[in-house]
Amino acid sequence: MDGFDLLILGFMLTAISADLSLTSGQAGSLVTWTLIGAVIGGLIFGALSDRYGRIRVLTWTIVLFAVFTGLCAFAQGYWDLLIYRTIAGIGLGGEFGIGMALAAEAWPAKHRARASSYVALGWQAGVLGAALITPALLPHIGWRGMFLVGILPAFVAWFIRHRLHEPEVFVRKTDKKASTWSSFKLLMKDKATSKVSAGIVVLTSVQNFGYYGIMIWMPSFLSKTLGFNLTKSAMWTSVTILGMIAGIWVFGQLADRIGRKPSFLLFQVGAVVMVLTYSQLTDPMTMLWAGALLGVFVNGMMGGYGAVMSEAYPTNARATAQNVLFNVGRAVGGFGPVVIGAVASAYSFQMAIALLAAIYVLDILATLFLIPELKGKALE
Repeated sequence: MDGFDLLILGFMLTAISADLSLTSGQAGSLVTWTLIGAVIGGLIFGALSDRYGRIRVLTWTIVLFAVFTGLCAFAQGYWDLLIYRTIAGIGLGGEFGIGMALAAEAWPAKHRARASSYVALGWQAGVLGAALITPALLPHIGWRGMFLVGILPAFVAWFIRHRLHEPEVFVRKTDKKASTWSSFKLLMKDKATSKVSAGIVVLTSVQNFGYYGIMIWMPSFLSKTLGFNLTKSAMWTSVTILGMIAGIWVFGQLADRIGRKPSFLLFQVGAVVMVLTYSQLTDPMTMLWAGALLGVFVNGMMGGYGAVMSEAYPTNARATAQNVLFNVGRAVGGFGPVVIGAVASAYSFQMAIALLAAIYVLDILATLFLIPELKGKALE
């Protein structure tokens, strides 16, 4: 539902702008402030989850997200819609890290990477659902009706709150005397931990930079430069997302079998090769299907971050680490579309795509020198 919500907003901006008389800047700010809210929510709710429990705080975030997404349907102008979107984003931002921590703590060590990859697959399923469902529903129920669909997670929250219990490792390991914000200090508690935190920030920054850089600009490039119509651009997006889904699933399987570091290095090298290869392609149909393979390597690594962060930090800081480190990466990665757009304007889109290969080389170095191998580690 997180992925679905963010993507449908992009599809609905034109309709919302026409109905509420928004400028293009105001429309764009709805997305920006949703992401700002997500960063704020990640920082707040991860720490609260480490203190008060995964299930309890996850329920809070889902209800906050669902209620304020539903309120967007009743917005009368720009400012109230902006407030609803920002608060919905705060709820959205808390869900990722808590969900990852919950899955990692509930599954046995031998399946931990797979569990993390399944959580990551949820986002891609929402993105794909938005791409397929929004064009079918929007003409019939309008943008207000689409926001009302966002209330559905509130019912999921009720189910979660009444049917699930806290993972045993959380109940056993959590420190009831620790302050709510002490978990932040644990991310930098010593030299070794600080090194891992720096490495994960590099990995998540590259991940988000590449993802947003490619997914925001590629449809426009295919349309303007290679003459793809809207249907074919949508097909490219769907095929690429399917590649990303396959990559995340494969990563989780590999990481549980051969280890975290070898899997990251394999996918990072694959990303360098595919990005460089893709930058040289000019045939539209080849680019369409090569997009799937590009998606496998560029986004497949999403299947591993949850496991690595769960294993690198103690229970008292696990959700904090997931939310803080990933959201720092999201903040850095948010510059991806800006940088890619600037390079494409100054030189060419092929040059901008080739530039992405360099950041995956940085990814490889961070993995080699900063990320430890933690496969099979018992959670602290």
